[in-house]
Amino acid sequence: MSQFEHQDELNHPRTQTPELTKIVEQGLSRRRFLGAGAALSAVAFFTLSPMSKSLASVLAPSGSPLLGFKSVPVSTADRVIVPEGYQVERLISWGDPLFSDVAEFSNTITQNTAASQKRQFGDNNDGMSFFPIDDQTAVLAINNEYSNYELMFAHQGKKMTAADVQYAQAAHGISVITLTKQAPGWRFQKDGQFNRRIDANTPMRISGPAQGHALLQTQVDPKGEIALGTFNNCANGMTPWGTYLTCEENFNSYFGSDAQVDLSSAFARYGIAAQDAGYSWYKFDQRFDLAHEPNEANRFGWVVEIDPYNPNAMPVKRTALGRFKHENAELVIAEDGRVVVYLGDDERGEHIYRFVSRDKYNPNNQAANRDLLDEGDLFVARFNDDGSGEWLSLAHGQNGLTAENGFHSQAEILIHARLAATQVGATTMDRPEWVAVHPHEPMVFCTLTNNKNRGVQEGQSVNGANPRAENHYGQIVRWVPTDGQHTAGDFKWDLFVLAGNPAVHAGTPYAGSGNITTENMFNSPDGIGFDQAGRLWIQSDGNYSNQGDFAGQGNNQMLCADPKTGEIRRFLTGPVASEITGLSFTPDQKTLFVGVQHPGEKLNPSHFPLGGDSVPRSSVMVITRVDGGVIGS
Repeated sequence: MSQFEHQDELNHPRTQTPELTKIVEQGLSRRRFLGAGAALSAVAFFTLSPMSKSLASVLAPSGSPLLGFKSVPVSTADRVIVPEGYQVERLISWGDPLFSDVAEFSNTITQNTAASQKRQFGDNNDGMSFFPIDDQTAVLAINNEYSNYELMFAHQGKKMTAADVQYAQAAHGISVITLTKQAPGWRFQKDGQFNRRIDANTPMRISGPAQGHALLQTQVDPKGEIALGTFNNCANGMTPWGTYLTCEENFNSYFGSDAQVDLSSAFARYGIAAQDAGYSWYKFDQRFDLAHEPNEANRFGWVVEIDPYNPNAMPVKRTALGRFKHENAELVIAEDGRVVVYLGDDERGEHIYRFVSRDKYNPNNQAANRDLLDEGDLFVARFNDDGSGEWLSLAHGQNGLTAENGFHSQAEILIHARLAATQVGATTMDRPEWVAVHPHEPMVFCTLTNNKNRGVQEGQSVNGANPRAENHYGQIVRWVPTDGQHTAGDFKWDLFVLAGNPAVHAGTPYAGSGNITTENMFNSPDGIGFDQAGRLWIQSDGNYSNQGDFAGQGNNQMLCADPKTGEIRRFLTGPVASEITGLSFTPDQKTLFVGVQHPGEKLNPSHFPLGGDSVPRSSVMVITRVDGGVIGS
């Protein structure tokens, strides 16, 4: 989570509640979940409902326990802790050089430079994907979301210079690294042939329906076809044709102006404002000054496709997938061969989306698949309180998306996807984070990390999928598309888990659902993914104060769940003030890569991963079993 994320809500007012959303929300009484006289508690409702039973019934029975490890206890230690029989090692950290002719990261932080950072591993690693070459070689593509100014600069971001901004821009983006399998296991290969840095100034092609639109044209790029850079890349996805999808999230904080600028309501909806949100890029780089380049901000908030096997390939911004604060892009091939991508918009009160390609995937001609994400239909989800749901079309001319309502073309709908989602009456959600599809069943999970505005801010009333006001803990929603078809227009849903704290809030919905106990409790589920056996891995990015509502929950963690039984066990705990985010398995499922982001943020006392008096550095960790077995089994 970016240190400047709080600015998003300050610049994101909600002035009205869409009529369709009002209708949906009226069907659920807050008392049903929060009142002492309710007939069913939230836990009982989601445990006993027909929807929960039907979801469980589609899962094939397991011949042996899916969770084969001993749960680890809560921790506040400044290290990564894994279960008995497992080992964890550091793979790579912020500032590690990708090439031999690049300087090492210096703990004397004033000695680190933009020139070196452009060829070093980036900061604040997040989502990642593993791309095998052969049994001994692979590529790991890793997001570098943002930079912590309090750790990057001696002045802690209070006296930024042009050189400082260049350094910060170089720390953003993506790191593509070569891995080799050695006797101890998978290791990073310095000078590897696939090593590459993509940062905030790397040229990128704009493709799809919004390419060339007037709202994407700038003084430097009057055709609106080539953007410079990608940043605040949160989570990720990968395609069966061998490319990496990286998702631009909180891009708004990089823009500003010291001049008087008249910004549209669309800018406000995306959290874009003239005041300095903290990064100060606009003060030293004119393209981030809203008075100088008002359209530059429209060129961010997209999903970017990257070829990890070709260090010279230009990344592509795929506008057909919509512009919002993307968390990840979960891709699945539907039974009819079309590509379906599930997408979450990570802000309180935003929405869950789905893209369905026009054309079909061709497994026999991977080159023919390279532009599948340029043509198709975008939808947004409505979750009804009776456990049903539907995908609302975001096509021009449908559901009020007309010129009369401010949408003059499909390109404008995609550029202003948030406004279009409101127009059609999508359900406001508790910060949609990662989406994951079960590897063997037509079942989809999405983490909803928290929402302090639920039940407080207009347009965010309590509803079925978001049943708790001032939700500090988050939940995971899951759905099954009708007839198991990911292209279907509707679905059925329930809540897989309500995170909570039964030690503090016993007997209330804030204790969590029935599968939450004092032995596995956590808050703010964020990263999520499946392994090939169908184990669901859950990572947290929440409050690590270990006090008040969060007493007894310790540092952020990674858990593992059985989707059939609902059992959840804690697999890993992270170091001080860190977020656990990003996960990827090798094809044999015997190696797990996990990200540790922002240890020691806000000047909390951490020296992870090197100890001593070293600067805390975000890192990718490698986890294996001591006996060489499958992770989690």
